[in-house]
Amino acid sequence: MTTTAWDKEEFENQLRGMEKYYHIHHPYHTLMNEGKLTKKQLQGWVANRFYYQIMIPIKDANILANCPDSKTRSIWVQRILDHDGHPDNEGGIEAWIQLGIAVGLTREEIVSLEHVLPAVKFAVDGYVNFARRAEWHDAASSSLTELFAPKIHQQRLDNWPEIYPWIEKEGYIYFRKRLSEARRDVEYGLKITLDWYKSYEQQQRMIEILQFKLNVLWTMADAMYLAYIYNMPPYFNIEK
Repeated sequence: MTTTAWDKEEFENQLRGMEKYYHIHHPYHTLMNEGKLTKKQLQGWVANRFYYQIMIPIKDANILANCPDSKTRSIWVQRILDHDGHPDNEGGIEAWIQLGIAVGLTREEIVSLEHVLPAVKFAVDGYVNFARRAEWHDAASSSLTELFAPKIHQQRLDNWPEIYPWIEKEGYIYFRKRLSEARRDVEYGLKITLDWYKSYEQQQRMIEILQFKLNVLWTMADAMYLAYIYNMPPYFNIEK
């Protein structure tokens, strides 16, 4: 068994090769991208994913809190502004709320988190806690699932207007925003990763970290599949 470190090109290839574990390949997303979800099932995804959206800037704030490098902080803070918004940009969280409204949810039920499944919350909270406790390079590099995100955003922009014609057009603002934001974030996140993880042991550690983040996203989809496809939400078999 080789214990030789990869050069940067091969290391990047190894990271990109983990796209096969990205949640775009989960059956829930397969059904979604084939236009086979019902309105309720799509609403369930939007409502649950909102919890992930609101926790991302908290995750990034934890990375900043642990990062001693001012140059990195000055760049990374843009991620928080992208999600939380600022005077010139309402931000990704508000854009996601608009997606929720576009699929037929109300603002009140979205922000109340009333539809968020326990397993989704556990998975997202686990990710935030990882970022809070991990060495900052590890936490920052865990965000590299963004390597695979532009593809799924573009796919939704291309086919959702046809397969889900009932979705209001204002709902697509988030996906358009993230096309450019995710590519910018990937460029910097990838640089941090390729520069920091140099030894064989470090690179294997990074593969494990990326797999952890992929597991978080896949677990979220598992919970939604059980609740909305099989109609087995938590306590479905308990008589009330």
